Amino acid sequence: MFEFFKSTPYDDPQLGQLRRTGGAWRGTIDLGGTSIALVVDGSRKTPDAAALRIARTIASDLPGWRPQIAQALFEHYQPYAESVAAGEEQPPADGMPKIDRPDEVWPHVAIQYVSVKPLQGVPIVEIGLSAAWDEEHTLGARLRDGKLLELNGSVLAP
Repeated sequence: MFEFFKSTPYDDPQLGQLRRTGGAWRGTIDLGGTSIALVVDGSRKTPDAAALRIARTIASDLPGWRPQIAQALFEHYQPYAESVAAGEEQPPADGMPKIDRPDEVWPHVAIQYVSVKPLQGVPIVEIGLSAAWDEEHTLGARLRDGKLLELNGSVLAP
């Protein structure tokens, strides 16, 4: 009955097929051999052209973003580690990882999704991350023009 209102899937030569559900265009993106959920802003008819341009470069841009994201994750990790060491907080179910430098966060972090949606009218990339030391939250690394704007301590997948 409501087929009339459904958007036609969008086939992107680089990103593959995107389908509109939940108010956004959804597909997957290959990041280092892992298929990650991708969410792109757009109208009912097509994904936003600027968001698509950004999404197409994420896989190649990510290695350059990793150091600044790692630094933010390390700064997020430190208070958790200190609280667990002081006995103020319970360690995560799998134990508190030992991380001494920002570049050591990556074995303890997994990318859950990537989105390209507007923030104050400008498209940004948000990388949703799960971290072994923070089992209760999905963290959101938000980037604009290759610069980390913030590591949000609790985001919801779009």
